[in-house]
Amino acid sequence: MLLDLKWRDVKYIVVLNTSRLWRADIVKIIIHRELKKHKVDIKSIEQPNYSIYTYDPNDFLINGMMELLDQYQRLEIAMKLGRGRRKKAEQGGYAGGRVAFGYKAKKGSKILAIDTKQAETVKRVFDLRHSHSTWSLNQIAEQLNKEGYTTSKGKRFTKVQIKRILDREDFYKGIYKYGQIEVKGKHQPII
Repeated sequence: MLLDLKWRDVKYIVVLNTSRLWRADIVKIIIHRELKKHKVDIKSIEQPNYSIYTYDPNDFLINGMMELLDQYQRLEIAMKLGRGRRKKAEQGGYAGGRVAFGYKAKKGSKILAIDTKQAETVKRVFDLRHSHSTWSLNQIAEQLNKEGYTTSKGKRFTKVQIKRILDREDFYKGIYKYGQIEVKGKHQPII
């Protein structure tokens, strides 16, 4: 959006409300600076009196209060989501995010199931690490590629993917970690 201001004749940015614009104070400062530099204002459907050019003290106060309420609401949502993820993690369940290579999320639930093809690859990575402890991550990736193993997207392995697998050794052993929480996971171990 901000890049388009340089190339287009824009007078207003139209939003439902301003809450999606102000993710953090620094973001607000940057957006305000860029909009003022290009003489662009914001039109909010739910806040019809909103303007970044307001000079009326009453409008300034109301706009500031709305922005604070938006920030409060975001913090409250983040706290509730974090609480839910921690509770799920304390029970050893998958708390969301990208699924580790070797597993798949069962449809409609947060329970992880083993992806048998990927699990064989994970086992092979750890076998190579233990039998060739002096090998670099690149060497392990090269060996996997020679043996015909591929990533979840069918591509060749790189040292980055090997590192991700090796860094999750505890997870592959059935231990679930989330922040400071470490428990026996509900997922089946691969190694």
